[in-house]
Amino acid sequence: MAEQNEALERIAAALERIAPERAESANWMTHPAYIWEGETARPVESIQTVGHERLRGIDTQKAAVLDNLKRLAGGAAAHDMLLWGARGMGKSALIRASVAALAADDIAVVQFAPGTLPSFAQLVEQLAPQERAFVLFIDDLGFGPDETDANLALRSLLDGGLVARPSHIRLAVTSNRRAIVGRDVSESEALHERDERDNALALADRFGLTLAFHPCDRATYLEILRAYTEPLGLEFDEEEALGWAIGRGNRSGRTAYQYACELAGRAGLAL
Repeated sequence: MAEQNEALERIAAALERIAPERAESANWMTHPAYIWEGETARPVESIQTVGHERLRGIDTQKAAVLDNLKRLAGGAAAHDMLLWGARGMGKSALIRASVAALAADDIAVVQFAPGTLPSFAQLVEQLAPQERAFVLFIDDLGFGPDETDANLALRSLLDGGLVARPSHIRLAVTSNRRAIVGRDVSESEALHERDERDNALALADRFGLTLAFHPCDRATYLEILRAYTEPLGLEFDEEEALGWAIGRGNRSGRTAYQYACELAGRAGLAL
């Protein structure tokens, strides 16, 4: 019997040596941002973003997001947010810039790394006892026909489900489409397209604050561009700036930033 116990102890010791180390919980009170990696979070020292005041052409959206996050940081009731619409119009930048504009001690943003959405329950469990507001950030969300489980997981998170989500934890999701579904549907899937779309819209309806971002016109594009160039004392030719946008297929805040980067580079300046 003693020999058997000794053998079991040796086996247990060997298993303990080869077992992966348990991931340590992040310190959720020390950083303005974190990347959730499925079991633990990687802290981010500072939020790299354009200043909130330099985001142009989306004034209504800016005011709504900042007001909602101020409520959250202050302990008041706040909405989950869906920012949807044209690519490159500042959806993701607005979330980052708004959090950065608020006091880091009161609120932090936690971005889901790719493939980690199903582990939201573990994240909520870690955040629930913290005395700080958190924005769970899901960037560029889309669900294909084989991703129903992810759709349902997010719906469960929004509705509460079996996992209680405290009022100091809210979601911010960006997507190119309000329905949060892909455009590519084969003929064999046509019969299921309506059901998939209904599921996606049911998900979108669960956000208390839904904001649309539309492609910008010529005047707005140039206004956004000036927000980047004027602080550097740079001037530009409007026709060349518009040609830059045409060459990239759209007028957007991202395109304006890229052209401003080109101008700054020519002048030997940092943007």
